[in-house]
Amino acid sequence: MLCLSLCTLPALTHAQQTETITRKGYTLEYTNKAPDFDTAVGKRLIEAFFEVYPKEAARYNKKTAKKVTFVIDPAYDGVAATSGDVVTFNPAWFRSHPGDIDVVTHEAMHIVQAYPHRAGPGWITEGIADYVRNEMGVDNAGAKWALPEFNEKQHYTQSYRITARFLLWLEKHKNKNIVRKLDSSMREKKYTAEIWKELTGSTLDELWKEYAANPAI
Repeated sequence: MLCLSLCTLPALTHAQQTETITRKGYTLEYTNKAPDFDTAVGKRLIEAFFEVYPKEAARYNKKTAKKVTFVIDPAYDGVAATSGDVVTFNPAWFRSHPGDIDVVTHEAMHIVQAYPHRAGPGWITEGIADYVRNEMGVDNAGAKWALPEFNEKQHYTQSYRITARFLLWLEKHKNKNIVRKLDSSMREKKYTAEIWKELTGSTLDELWKEYAANPAI
């Protein structure tokens, strides 16, 4: 909903709780619409944001949003979703996965990415977000979250952790700056299929074939 100066926003219901926290130049507006949501989990989500978001911004996009909104919304039935600088979380997910705090790390990276429409393949977007979760996560072990071992049924377009592991392999074996280069090319809408050869000397399919033959990281 787009609001001009005369627009009246709906009042908070008794079930909603909103707080605004500012630390070191970043502000988080946190709204909880679920009266039974575990406040301890909520505090961990907030702490995770202030731990990882400045790091993500420093490494990938210093011009990222200075104010971010988190909404705990029982009407949302996914895990979490980011739109602009707003992240919506499903409280039901955290009831069954209270340790999965690094959903914040993944979703906050989407804010940092700020890729324009049709910037490039979606599998790169999600792969980079999970790569960052792997590198910067505050408690992946607590969520029993890790990059999967390679198997022959995988493909780089499968996104998320599968792509993230491939990116980690590329960083270790081909170009230590490849993730940052891919990220900036997407944000600047300069991504093309040729970027893989420019950065590594090989095409994307050649790189995957080499990875499949020796996937150790």
